[in-house]
Amino acid sequence: MITRRGELYRNPSQGKIAGVCAGIADYFGWETWLVRILVVSGVLFGMPFLILGYIAGWFILDKNPKMPGKRAKAKYDRAEQSEGSHHYDNEYVAREKTSDHIKVKARVWQSGEPPKQAFHDIRRKFGSLERQLQAIEQYVTSSEFTVAREINKL
Repeated sequence: MITRRGELYRNPSQGKIAGVCAGIADYFGWETWLVRILVVSGVLFGMPFLILGYIAGWFILDKNPKMPGKRAKAKYDRAEQSEGSHHYDNEYVAREKTSDHIKVKARVWQSGEPPKQAFHDIRRKFGSLERQLQAIEQYVTSSEFTVAREINKL
């Protein structure tokens, strides 16, 4: 059975120069550092055509439309640090938080998180959901909610 991997894109938000190695790593499901080491080792051990291949990939491959640019990613990182501040794009932060999947890696070269880090990320997500649920419960059981509901009935 043949499984389809999807499209090959550059990933400049995770890349060092143009994101070609990061895009190749995403395509194959590998860690970005592994692809970088393979490319640099290949160039050092007599395969200088990889430099031309990298430059060609830079010009030929499109940026990944699903990945935010560096500016949007920096905006999201600042928003996470100052959760109470509203100097960021709320829609982007909400979309990014809900689409943040945790992928646990089984092998060292595969992309994803080590199990211990994934556990901490899951704990953080559930803690955030717990705080949101408590805020909702607090509002629903308040007299403000009861008054607003009675006014809406009129």
